[in-house]
Amino acid sequence: MLDINLIRTNPEKVKLALLKRLDFVDLSPITGLDQKRRQLIVESDALKMRKNSVSASVKSRTREEQQVLFAEMKEISAKVKALDTEAAAVETELGRLMAELPNMPADDVVAGGKESNSALREWGAKPEFRFEPKSHLDLAKDLGLIDYERGVKLGGTGFWLYRDLGARLEWALLNFFVETHLNNKYSFTLPPHILNYECGYTAGQFPKFKDDVFLLASADDKVQFLLPTAETALISLHRDEVLKEEDLPKKYFAYSPCYRKEAGGYGSNERGMIRGHQFNKVELIQFTRPEDSQAAFDEIVGNVESIMQSLGLHYKVVKLAAKDCSASMARTCDIEVWIPSMKCYKEVSSVSSANDYQARRGNMRFKRAATGKNEFVHTLNGSGLATSRLFPAILEQFQTEDGSVVIPEALRRYMGTDRITL
Repeated sequence: MLDINLIRTNPEKVKLALLKRLDFVDLSPITGLDQKRRQLIVESDALKMRKNSVSASVKSRTREEQQVLFAEMKEISAKVKALDTEAAAVETELGRLMAELPNMPADDVVAGGKESNSALREWGAKPEFRFEPKSHLDLAKDLGLIDYERGVKLGGTGFWLYRDLGARLEWALLNFFVETHLNNKYSFTLPPHILNYECGYTAGQFPKFKDDVFLLASADDKVQFLLPTAETALISLHRDEVLKEEDLPKKYFAYSPCYRKEAGGYGSNERGMIRGHQFNKVELIQFTRPEDSQAAFDEIVGNVESIMQSLGLHYKVVKLAAKDCSASMARTCDIEVWIPSMKCYKEVSSVSSANDYQARRGNMRFKRAATGKNEFVHTLNGSGLATSRLFPAILEQFQTEDGSVVIPEALRRYMGTDRITL
C-alpha cells in the first residue's frame, strides 16, 4: 500500500510514477475521500470537545439549565454517532481504493512493458550441438523421467508426474538449493500450504488478483487458498509486529510446492513443465531497514546467479520495465535460462523489492534505535530457485549425442550418478 501522506502532499509525484505502469491514473477519488475523512474527524472531535465541556458544567447549573444541557448533549451524541458512522464508511472506501493502487516503480525503472525490458548481462555460452538435439519433452519421455500422460490422468492438464531418476533429479535440485541457502545464513522454514486472506492481502495479491489462486471452501466462510508461492506465506511472518533494529535484516527461505491457475496458453513454448498448475520452488525473503534495501536486492540476485553458475547453465539477467513488474513490486530482475529447443530464454527466478508497500499492508515495522520511532521495514523476495524450468534446461543444455544427459557436478552427490542414460 502506498503512503497516504505522500499522496496527500505530492499527488503529482505519485501520479507520474504510477503512469510508468498504468495507462491512466486519477487520484482525485482518493484525495477527495481523504479530505472528507479528515473533515468528518475534525467535526466529530469538535463536537466531542463541546460535549465534554457541557458535561463538566452540569453540576454547577440549576435543574432547568441541566435539562437544557442534557438535551444538548443528547443531540451532540447523535451527531457524533452519525459523523463517526459516515467517517467509518469513508475510511472503508478509501482503504479499498488504496488497496487497488499498485506500487510506485523505483526511480530507475523505466516505463513500458516487455518491450522496454533490458538485459543487464549474460553468463556462459549457448550450447552448440554437432547432432540434432532433442527437446526436454522427448528427453524426459525417452529417459523415463516424467510421465506426462499419467500426470494428466491424475490431475488434469497442467500437471505431470516425476518418475525414478526424474524424481531424484528434482529432489537433488531442491537439496542443493536448501544447502546453499543454509550456508548463506538464511533461516529455513516450511510454511503451511493453506493460507488465510490476510496473507494474500499483505503480499499485495488480494483483492485485485484473488481469482489467480486456488480458493478453498471454508466452513466458517473465511477465505483460504493454496499458496501460489512461499513468498505469500513468508511475507506475513512479521505481520502486525515491531522488530528491533538490531535484529535486521531478517533472512528466510522456504521450500514449497506452488499452486497456480496459470491462465496462460499452452502453445509450443509452454509445453511440458514450462507452465503448470503445481511446481516446486525455494523462495528467499528479506526484511530490511530502508537504507539496506538495495544491498539486499543485489545480494539475492547474486545468490541466484551463484546457483546458476554452479549448475553450469547459460542464463541472462533482465531488468524489468514498470508494466512487467508485478503490482506489489518497485523493481524486479529476472534470471532467465536458455532453452535450446525453444530458441528462447525462460524465467527461472524473479528477484523483487517491494520497498515499504507490503509492510504498510501488513503493518510491519521496526523501532529505530537512534530516534525510538517506529518505521516500516522494506521487504524483498526472490526465487532461489523454481525447478520446473531448470529441469528442462538441464536436460537440453547437457544432452549428449547418444541420448544421455550429463548431470551438473554440483548435483552428483545427491544423484549418486554423473549422467542419466537410456
